Amino acid sequence: MSHGESADVGVAGEAQEPGLAEDVLNGTSVDDGSDPEFPDDEFDDDEELAEDSAGPDEDALDDEPRSGRDAGPDDEPEPDLEQEGEIAADYVEALLDIADLDGDIDMDVEGDRALVSVVGGTLDELIGAKGEVLEALQELTRLAVQRQTGLRTRLMLDVGGYRARRREELTEVGRDAAEEVAKTGVPRRLAPMTAFERKIVHDAVAAAGLRSESEGEDPDRRVVVFPAE
Repeated sequence: MSHGESADVGVAGEAQEPGLAEDVLNGTSVDDGSDPEFPDDEFDDDEELAEDSAGPDEDALDDEPRSGRDAGPDDEPEPDLEQEGEIAADYVEALLDIADLDGDIDMDVEGDRALVSVVGGTLDELIGAKGEVLEALQELTRLAVQRQTGLRTRLMLDVGGYRARRREELTEVGRDAAEEVAKTGVPRRLAPMTAFERKIVHDAVAAAGLRSESEGEDPDRRVVVFPAE
């Protein structure tokens, strides 16, 4: 198992809590009261994410525009994406060792985020039903990176190409929904989705010339497709 040169900053602090990692890898719910779409302490109780909307931001779990103190680029220094990738790769490698799972780790920078992918081996345990385990692993990895750097991270974690495959599927869902709404003129509510999934659908609907919004609360938050105005 390798992921290139080791980062100068280790992850020993994170690896000292194997119980939490094992709970996630076994599919056990880890509920600390935080927002599942973003690391805890990211927003105060009176600061919430704005409504989902189609737009240029392609963040998997951060698909919604921010407001207030989180809206400006000058609030924090620019992140070192290569450093984020190294820290995340070390952390994920430690989790794989704890779970006794095989897999190589690839790192890349995609746009304004670091991308860490686990490839090879039998990886279904790291994805889970509807990607639930993968989302939990990404959340833990983002927290590990944030603790090391002191900065928020938009790092993306993928396993076995799951996100790429899911992106293709959901793009087709968005196109089909837009086509149906364009023909009937009747809004269509889709099945509940994660923020990662909703963002893909929003983009597909916008590309078709229609508009969409998200409604409801997680885990039942869903995309609604409307006719063009």
